[in-house]
Amino acid sequence: MTENWIILGATSSMAKAFARAVAEDGARVFLAGRDMADLEASATDCMLRGADAAEAVAFDARQQSGFAAIVNRVAEEEGMINVAVFVGSMPPQDAIDADPSLIEGVVMDSYTGPAAFLQTIAPEMENRGGGSVIGVGSVAGDRGRIGNYVYGSAKAGFHTYLSGLRNRLTRSGGHVVTVKPGFVDSAMTWGIEGMFLVAPPEKVAADLLKAVEKKKNVIYTPFFWAIIMGIITRIPERIFKKMSV
Repeated sequence: MTENWIILGATSSMAKAFARAVAEDGARVFLAGRDMADLEASATDCMLRGADAAEAVAFDARQQSGFAAIVNRVAEEEGMINVAVFVGSMPPQDAIDADPSLIEGVVMDSYTGPAAFLQTIAPEMENRGGGSVIGVGSVAGDRGRIGNYVYGSAKAGFHTYLSGLRNRLTRSGGHVVTVKPGFVDSAMTWGIEGMFLVAPPEKVAADLLKAVEKKKNVIYTPFFWAIIMGIITRIPERIFKKMSV
């Protein structure tokens, strides 16, 4: 039976790579985001790659009133419902320091909006007895760092939410994968100084599909970020607070 994939934040480079991959597997794809022209172009591309169907749907993480319409649309289709969350925003930390009102948007984009959507669709997934959720968090959520601690705190909250949702959905046959990417070649990292070991989106997409297949709970991508963050999280606070990382 055809798999349904709802891809939130489908205009990002990671999301587009993932959409191409599941399209080639013959999935039915719902590309959700704000730039409808971009989404329509991606839907056409997905169809050319072998998708069973591809549809652009309007989604804004800050407008929860629109979530039910997406859930209701997807519920019309047969097959398991899967969701991949690529939503997030990361203004420069110095911009947030200058204008604390930016915090609300970061938290809504990176945590509360995606979480609210998943809460809305979870009952339908439970009713169907399965399905997968891929929640893209960030290595930034593993420890508060001076360069992006607001974004990191939002992703840390999302990580915890995904852990609880995993506990919930596993009881009905579903599964949740928490993904912690390092630096990825995307609009979020373009122009930022100090980028290193930047991964191509296609590599991340392949890791996500493998994690779903093997029902991994938490993954770092690329894998070596698990080692890097293992070191960073073990640095004593008295030392870490003097570092610029």
